[in-house]
Amino acid sequence: MSLYTLVVPTFTQMLGSLSGFLEKAETHLGDAAPDMLDARLAPDMLPLADQVRFSCIQVVEALARLQDKDVPPPLARQDTIAAMQSQIAETRSALRAASAQDIDAGAERVVDLRLPNGMAFRMSGAEFVRDWALPQFYFHVVTAYAILRHLGVDLGKADYVRHMAAYHVPGVVGSAES
Repeated sequence: MSLYTLVVPTFTQMLGSLSGFLEKAETHLGDAAPDMLDARLAPDMLPLADQVRFSCIQVVEALARLQDKDVPPPLARQDTIAAMQSQIAETRSALRAASAQDIDAGAERVVDLRLPNGMAFRMSGAEFVRDWALPQFYFHVVTAYAILRHLGVDLGKADYVRHMAAYHVPGVVGSAES
């Protein structure tokens, strides 16, 4: 499997799920929906608006590093649900515009990752995707999901993996045994 085939569909599908979480939250919470932006799971964790932002940042930074482009400045925190949805849509648009050839070439490229706390890492593009970009991305998407569940939004696993509907085999029911 090429790096492009792993990265672009994975990010695209899960950003679609994240967008769906926000749609359900807005419907469920109604007038209280704006209050959810500052909700967090623990006092030392980032709030929902930042979980969405960092989900998008992981994608934008991965695309830049893999395509040998300058890493853009961090995305801004959005303070409305509509603005968060726009940020997700813009990130998905960047995925659609990504070059398969450049991303695949990035698998062997050396990636230098420097964190705001001063820590630095050096790895290949493939290692960067496997060990940093995907885990960080999933962490922020799952945390956004957990915050919304904690607020009582009716989300389930089908919302999280909604892209799996494309593989559904109609008429097959019952338990799967290993």
